[in-house]
Amino acid sequence: MKTLNYFWHFVIGSVAVVSRGTRAYYAWIALLVVVILIGVNAYVNQASMGLITANMRDPLSWGFYIGNFAFLVGVAAAAVVLVVPAYVYNWGPLRDVVLIAELLSVAAIVMCILFVTVDVGRPEFLWHLAPGVGTPNFPYSMLVWDILVLNAYFLINYFIVTYLLFMAFTGQKYNPSFIMPVIFLSIPLAVGIHSVTAMLFMGLKARAFWHTAILAPRFLSSAFCSGPALLLLIFQVLRRVGKIEISNQALFKIGELIAYAMAINIFFLGVEVFTEFYGETAHSVHARFQWFGIHGSSDIAIWTWLALACNSLAFICFMVPSLRYRLPVLSTACLLAISGVYIEKGMGLLLPGMTPGVLGEVYHYKPSLNEVMVSVGVWGIGALLFTLMVKVAMEITVGRMRYERS
Repeated sequence: MKTLNYFWHFVIGSVAVVSRGTRAYYAWIALLVVVILIGVNAYVNQASMGLITANMRDPLSWGFYIGNFAFLVGVAAAAVVLVVPAYVYNWGPLRDVVLIAELLSVAAIVMCILFVTVDVGRPEFLWHLAPGVGTPNFPYSMLVWDILVLNAYFLINYFIVTYLLFMAFTGQKYNPSFIMPVIFLSIPLAVGIHSVTAMLFMGLKARAFWHTAILAPRFLSSAFCSGPALLLLIFQVLRRVGKIEISNQALFKIGELIAYAMAINIFFLGVEVFTEFYGETAHSVHARFQWFGIHGSSDIAIWTWLALACNSLAFICFMVPSLRYRLPVLSTACLLAISGVYIEKGMGLLLPGMTPGVLGEVYHYKPSLNEVMVSVGVWGIGALLFTLMVKVAMEITVGRMRYERS
């Protein structure tokens, strides 16, 4: 009963914390609410008229929604890049910021689930995929596996951050023998959510562009580029507005870790390009569409080369210590890495895989305005959730939110 009483005060205190702030905080929350309402309005339009409001059609049934989903799964897995050095090797500077990475994982998983939901024409029937309730084709369906690992990773990360914050709120030290096994379990699950998502693509035999064993490693390597890069930018913002102590040493170490991940990611990309073009087959048409365009359609080729340029410049900035140790250059490199991976793993992965279609049709796809507005709304929900969680975490971390036992 005493623990329940403490937890009730933890919930009440959290609500009080997120309901107060500066004018800039209220303005940011108001902006996110407006963005969310725009997305909700667009989704209501989609729900009433159907997916005809999107530009997806039979030849190309995955579009902007699944592109965002693939990118965000990588952001969700990014926490493992900090969890390993912070908890496994007990590296002090990263232990101070790893909790923020866990919170970002929670928000990213919520957005992943929402993007899958809005991509489904009849989301009210998703319960059919739930084991024990519906009739999933388990264990043969990769979609069911993806649902299981995503929800398991979400629950574990949510439990970790809630437990650590609750113990800090009550002024108690966490029990390592209790929480460390859970933290270690989150590491293979982080790898699992990305691997299983890649297997969703790889398992579609009719889509030869994705039928490659290296797709899962490519997913992981790109995730360890974009996710930590996004965290680096968030940490610098929090240092300014949240008055939270985050050392430059931690930022530079994360930048070094990204450099190694980007080297592996670019190497994997080079291997894929060599395989496609050195021994060309009939299926190489998808790679030609990706890099050079076919039948007068070169839009995705332009974006592919832009993604390569962004990733290459970012890799140079991260790899050269004299550049990486300059915060403005480091921030620019992070923006380049996020942009490059977002293009490469979003539409740069989907469109070549589905163009030409299984009947040889070249469908020219561009996201509709309604798709973009729904997607912006989902990003708004994730940003709002992350903002509220981080505000509570910072108040507890700096000692302004504590349970007075007296």
